[in-house]
Amino acid sequence: MTTALTADAGTLDGEAMFDALIEADGRIEPRDWMPEAYRRTLIRQISQHAHSEIIGMQPEGAWITRAPSLKRKSILLAKVQDEAGHGLYLYSAAQTLGITRDEMTQQLVDGKARYSSIFNYPTPTWADMGAIGWLVDGAAICNQVPLCRASYGPYGRAMVRICKEESFHQRQGFEILLTLMQGTEEQREMAQDAVNRWYWPSLMMFGPPDDDSPNSAQSMAWNIKRFSNDDLRQRFVSMLVPQAAVLGVTLPDPDLRFNDETGQYDMGEIDWTEFHEVLAGRGPLNTLRRQHRREAHEEGAWVREAAAAYAAKKNAARTQTAAA
Repeated sequence: MTTALTADAGTLDGEAMFDALIEADGRIEPRDWMPEAYRRTLIRQISQHAHSEIIGMQPEGAWITRAPSLKRKSILLAKVQDEAGHGLYLYSAAQTLGITRDEMTQQLVDGKARYSSIFNYPTPTWADMGAIGWLVDGAAICNQVPLCRASYGPYGRAMVRICKEESFHQRQGFEILLTLMQGTEEQREMAQDAVNRWYWPSLMMFGPPDDDSPNSAQSMAWNIKRFSNDDLRQRFVSMLVPQAAVLGVTLPDPDLRFNDETGQYDMGEIDWTEFHEVLAGRGPLNTLRRQHRREAHEEGAWVREAAAAYAAKKNAARTQTAAA
């Protein structure tokens, strides 16, 4: 349910239509009137999501040549290619809001835009590929499936395909860990160590607690976001517990237990100081991740220039043909 307003429609009519669409759980499309704050919120969220997909290629891309078999290499390569595609979908969705891809890319390489803090941690062993798939992509699924119903049409539609591919990524990570846990003692220890290191950062992916999240309430009021940070975190942990039992790994939270009264899991305290430190650019690999992205952008300048020149040449040829 969307309504495109005419060019001369008044702001009050546009605002009333926007409010009616949100109230009816409808979709806002690029040509619809929208509050400037809604537009800014979407640009911030979608561009950060896109940046996260692109930066997220780095920790796994580094393992493509070191994966233990040809099968593992091909699967990991396909996954990294998927992440590049996710970034493309999301940048395209953000562009419908009036920002260019060049602007978004420049904000990222200049350090003015954020991306998910989870990608600023190192991946020293093959088991990290399993932990990222199971925990990081699992958290992404919990976070992103509700976004398929986001009120902004281009964002919601992009998320449908992204979530389908993330489901494959999560299963791939689970299978890596399961194989390691069925291997030697050294392999089991490697798998458990990776889970220990990625568990808490994956819980941080949902953002700060609800009472310390400045953007959540408004995003939920606009139907961009459907569930609060704490609700999503609880759903994620509820999903992890039975899966951890199947894997045979231990979730590194001694305070984790099911509360019969609330029907939810009680968890230990998350180290939010670490979260804010990494978010502020002081994580283990923040500088390196941005440096690699900046170098790739600079080294790819000739490709962009060549593509632009070719497009201009083709356009000129079409114009000349049409005029003949």
